[in-house]
Amino acid sequence: MTVKAQLLARVEQMSEDEASALLRIADRRAGDPLSRLWDEAPDDDEAWTEADDAAAAEGDADITAGRAVALDELRRNLAS
Repeated sequence: MTVKAQLLARVEQMSEDEASALLRIADRRAGDPLSRLWDEAPDDDEAWTEADDAAAAEGDADITAGRAVALDELRRNLAS
């Protein structure tokens, strides 16, 4: 079964709401050059390090302490 056939089969199993959400994602990605760059970028093959653990822990702590802002909120703030 081709990839397109697999995709069609999955789409046919989706609700209208799920299909609509998927279509919005596909439309955004089609017009977004950054998404294309991510899609074409090579896989990250570097090993996870202790510095990565520390950075992730710092991010988690910021979220827990309320020092993080949701992307939607940031966009609203920047637009106003």
